Amino acid sequence: MEVNNRYIITGGPGSGKSSLLNALIDKDHKGFEEISRIVIREQHELNGDKLPWKNLAAFAEICFERMSKQLKDCNSTNYCFYDRGIPDIIAYVRRGGLKVPEKYYEKSNQYNPIVFIAPPWQEIFINDAERPESFDDSMEIYQFLKETYNELGFQTIELPKVSIKERVQFIEDYLSACKD
Repeated sequence: MEVNNRYIITGGPGSGKSSLLNALIDKDHKGFEEISRIVIREQHELNGDKLPWKNLAAFAEICFERMSKQLKDCNSTNYCFYDRGIPDIIAYVRRGGLKVPEKYYEKSNQYNPIVFIAPPWQEIFINDAERPESFDDSMEIYQFLKETYNELGFQTIELPKVSIKERVQFIEDYLSACKD
């Protein structure tokens, strides 16, 4: 039986996902940067409109294509961690009131069914040009994400509100216990 080592780290904006991913990479785990932030950065540089708050459908499609490529780039026997996954796109599209393309659902099952979810955390929340959402938005997005992942059959494991180092240890301990 093939082991699925593709683990998603999700959560609302400003909940510490990217910092956690960077710490996992520093510990020699394979990690994939958040595609949505890359696309937003590129669209700002191009003066483009394929942004989630301007053209959600086009933005989601770009993210889907790039996340699909990320899936292929995990051929490691070690863990691969993703800062957001295709189910995140489904949640954001639903939140935007749009119809979710069937191919998003079809591709969403290629990750491990265990998903680490970072809860809203006011003390570390910061918004910026790539993350204009408020803390209230972050809390709402968190709920959409959690509901979507659960509906898709994933098991969401809430990350504790502790230091980055302790979050890394939490994930490593959890995955180590799952192997036993």
